[in-house]
Amino acid sequence: MLRKQHGWELFSLFIHISIIALPGIGIPTLPGAVMLIWSGLGTTLIAITGIFYFKEPSTAIKILSIGLIITGVIGLNLSGGGH
Repeated sequence: MLRKQHGWELFSLFIHISIIALPGIGIPTLPGAVMLIWSGLGTTLIAITGIFYFKEPSTAIKILSIGLIITGVIGLNLSGGGH
């Protein structure tokens, strides 16, 4: 039986492989900002998971940085570039 940490490591590996492989299928037909948004949201979700699941310290600079990433993703979507 796998320990809880090992199961999480396998899940994390699956997610990382998916993040790399799945966008590659549709890149020729997607607007340029999609990869920026995809990587920004992926980074944000990994950081938030670290804070809540692994109990990493959430410093003010970390929260501010996550907020800036989210703001950037919203800004890219609202700019309408590529639509």
